[in-house]
Amino acid sequence: MTAHAGVRSDPRHAPSRSVDAQRALALARNVLDTEARAISSLATRLGAPFIAAVELILRCEGRVVVSGIGKSGHVARKLAATLASTGTPAFFVHPAEAGHGDLGMITADDVVVMLSNSGETDELLLLTPHLKRQGAALIALTGNEQSSLAHSADVHLDAAVDAEACPLGLAPTASTTAALALGDALALALLDARGFSVDDFARSHPGGALGRRLLTRVADVMREGDAIPRVPHTATLAEAIVEMSGKGMGMTIVTEGDRVAGIFTDGDLRRCLGRGGDVMRRGVAELMTRAPRRIEADRLAADCVLLMETPPKVTQLVVVDAKGALIGAVHVHDLFRARVV
Repeated sequence: MTAHAGVRSDPRHAPSRSVDAQRALALARNVLDTEARAISSLATRLGAPFIAAVELILRCEGRVVVSGIGKSGHVARKLAATLASTGTPAFFVHPAEAGHGDLGMITADDVVVMLSNSGETDELLLLTPHLKRQGAALIALTGNEQSSLAHSADVHLDAAVDAEACPLGLAPTASTTAALALGDALALALLDARGFSVDDFARSHPGGALGRRLLTRVADVMREGDAIPRVPHTATLAEAIVEMSGKGMGMTIVTEGDRVAGIFTDGDLRRCLGRGGDVMRRGVAELMTRAPRRIEADRLAADCVLLMETPPKVTQLVVVDAKGALIGAVHVHDLFRARVV
């Protein structure tokens, strides 16, 4: 049955279209080239206004408030999140909500960063006189240095692009990429100016895998005290096997007092048994691997992975103090349990 004139057919029954692979790839490459050129162009235009923006935020005694609407709003949210996680306290305020009460979240001690490609976004322009009256400083990030928003700002950052990557010239693409990149440049320049460290970054990311890798120390995951498989250097192979079996690490550390003399592993045991003869009565010190891999308790647990992965790969490490005395042991399973790897 044919569709009546003026009545749309069900889109679920519309004829399927095939993808022109060459056309799709050519368009995709053009998009990437256009956006890459937009970012490269920004680098050549950076200058005094960028430094002024960094200094303004660095001197800020309040918070950085980032605002934008539409696609610029999405970029603004990301900029606020990046600033906050790299040492610059920041939050996002929706411009429409600001006009209905959220303006009270902004104080005279704050710096407001507004994003608008046109620089003529009504919702942002309506806020500027109120922000000026409150005494907040204003940074505008726009694609039009002659725009109303650019003229109203204390500092204007130029994020103009020659053309959008959209083949229709309509969807914000290169302009949002440029704004995103310029925002990242601002956040990371501030990170450097503040002397923000790896430890500072970890404290801002305690909940995820990154935080665990940056915060977890060897001391947090190592086995201590009676959980350490250890035998004296005078022990027999049979005694070493009993210790290995009881502690479940696939090895035992061989010690002379508190000093680590060596390590005896499952691999060493297999090699011994392969030789035949009565090896059980032999001393473990004759059969152990000398100079086992060691790590200090205050090192990052993630460093264990690097040591273990260095050929020949191992699955256990000996933990020692500054004087080289045995204080713990780490198995790769301990790292998995701590979700360091």
